[in-house]
Amino acid sequence: MRVLDAQGQMLGVMATKDAQRMAERSGLDLVEITPNAVPPVCKIMDYGKFKYEESIKAKQARKQQKVQKVKEIKFHPGTDTNDFNYKLGQIRGFLQSGNKVKLTLQYRGRENAHRELGEDVINRVLESLGAECFVEQAPKTLGRVLGALVAPPRKNAPKQPPSRPPSPGEIRISIS
Repeated sequence: MRVLDAQGQMLGVMATKDAQRMAERSGLDLVEITPNAVPPVCKIMDYGKFKYEESIKAKQARKQQKVQKVKEIKFHPGTDTNDFNYKLGQIRGFLQSGNKVKLTLQYRGRENAHRELGEDVINRVLESLGAECFVEQAPKTLGRVLGALVAPPRKNAPKQPPSRPPSPGEIRISIS
């Protein structure tokens, strides 16, 4: 087997018993690093210290990780203008802080007869948000609840150039 010392210096190819004796003399462990290599690579190290440092690195990685939460905003078909604007502000705040927002609209009683009013409310929310969000789940009805899911805009999404009105005398032709 190929053996490395604690500092990473190559000690060469030697028998397993010789490598084990060297590790015991230095008060360290013989750890197999690459078992599939020919010959296998082993390193003389303090295995307990190695595991401890790995756990610290893993803990730091978890701490740096950004957890995305799903916030929920509820609407009703009769949501008035001021309530609508307030909830729209809350949605914008959630999206700016990096959270996803679940939009739910619940029909009660006779509101079930006019489901188009609820769809209009959710569509008005999505229209008001425009490019401030990415629609992850389009509005969908499940029983008495109409739901949609929006997320913050994607960072790597291609940017659309803003359309400008044609100047006088300019002719625009669009081919679809």
